[in-house]
Amino acid sequence: MKKQLRLMSVVILVAVLLSACGTAAEDVEAPAAEESVTEAEVTEPLTIALVYGIQGDAFYITMEKGARAKAEELGVELVADGPSKWDPSVQTPIVDAMIAKEVDALINVPNDPQAMIAPLQRAYDAGMPVITTDQYIGDGDYENGSVTFPLSVIASDNFEGGKIACEALIESIGGEGQIYILTSTANVPSDIARRDGCIAAIDAVEGVTLAGVDYTESSAPIATNQTQAMLQKEPELDAIFGANLFSAQGAAAAIKSAGLEGVVKIASFDAPEQAIVDLRNNVIDMVIAQQPALIGELAVQYAYDALMGNTDSIPAKVNTPFVVITRDNVDTPEAQAAIYKSN
Repeated sequence: MKKQLRLMSVVILVAVLLSACGTAAEDVEAPAAEESVTEAEVTEPLTIALVYGIQGDAFYITMEKGARAKAEELGVELVADGPSKWDPSVQTPIVDAMIAKEVDALINVPNDPQAMIAPLQRAYDAGMPVITTDQYIGDGDYENGSVTFPLSVIASDNFEGGKIACEALIESIGGEGQIYILTSTANVPSDIARRDGCIAAIDAVEGVTLAGVDYTESSAPIATNQTQAMLQKEPELDAIFGANLFSAQGAAAAIKSAGLEGVVKIASFDAPEQAIVDLRNNVIDMVIAQQPALIGELAVQYAYDALMGNTDSIPAKVNTPFVVITRDNVDTPEAQAAIYKSN
């Protein structure tokens, strides 16, 4: 946006100089110098910022890869950064730093649906198109809801994903038994939706009960400790839904430590490389893969479209599809393409 304003100023200056000089303008070197500045402004690439959810998460690493590929295709620059932990107080200064850099558009995975409204509002007020991915702010309805300044939210249908995962778990345990849910937080929309989708699947089957829900703070070691405690409390536990990458990793570590591979079924929501290793080794029984690369690609495309003035075709909400990976289909091209990248 700032680049476009600078370009307009240069064009106006050139026009004034040409008007003042009349037919002698071609002999004056100053306008030529101004024209070269105009050319420099035209060739300066737009900059799109991605502030992702948390460092070291293969989901966001893969999202950034998709975003970078699309940015390269469009000839724009992508800058990316994210917090060291899932915490809006840590993420907010990163958003503010992108505003200070005067990037042209901002893509954000908000760490909290309420706390991140004000920082993203500052970006919007600075003239930046704002798009959220994986999570939303406000109530998520950017057309008629409580917050409407973001152009789009691009994410998986997390309720449906949680429901699919736990329906598969229920089938794997023969339609009866106890299921334990591990998810990251109690206030992040995607975590809540996955949890509630799983609970809906459990509630729909008379012979299946909920053993409990714990919140892992996106920490695999915490998830391991919580799973070990649940195994002591409920030694007849049948299945675990790890509703994000770290939750599933921690649960898998606890099950391996207890020697219960194949006895306690695990569904992993997210498809890092380690989950696929655990799937092949019978520690995890199914992997629900989102498509973070596609999310990143779409976000950059929409940001670019907005900067070009083409906002009418940008949908306010996009649900990206899942790929369910099992030991039966893990080597298919579709499943292999859905595995997240760790670097």
